[in-house]
Amino acid sequence: MYSTYTDDLGDKVIHVTGSNLYIPLDSNNGHYQKVLDAIIAEGADCFDGEIPEEVQDAADTKKFRRQLLDYGIATERLAQYQVALGRAEVVESQATDEQVYDENAEGMVDVMADVVTVTAIDPVDDTITRTVYSDDINAEPTEETIENPLITTDVAERAEAQAVVDATPSAVVDAYNAL
Repeated sequence: MYSTYTDDLGDKVIHVTGSNLYIPLDSNNGHYQKVLDAIIAEGADCFDGEIPEEVQDAADTKKFRRQLLDYGIATERLAQYQVALGRAEVVESQATDEQVYDENAEGMVDVMADVVTVTAIDPVDDTITRTVYSDDINAEPTEETIENPLITTDVAERAEAQAVVDATPSAVVDAYNAL
């Protein structure tokens, strides 16, 4: 629990209830960052009395920046190809440094070449077979077929990323899109 305290110099500090710890309102102070984290997680419940406006503003800014970072990471993860589907090759026609005369255009035109800009990646197998060993020394190993762990991991990571995207406030999304 925290409370506001004014020290002998007239500066506002945060007092940690039940201790002799007084935290200056300094963003470079690790204890101050923990106070901001507590406000983000618990709100006013972590404070005895009102949270000073400048401390609440700092907590709101930290939360916004964290959400912005998390949203960016989540959208980047969702943009990656799905391992179960693979990825198709993308070929683009790009200008080379060479030019030739084109009679139809009656002038010089760039020589174009097809360039692979995204390589193809084959989808992984849906399932894998693994050998299962028993605790019984005399038992023969058996085989079982399970979902490919690469797919399982991919699906879980995508679900987690989608949950972050879905929970992101529109102000954060707007700020991200404005970058």
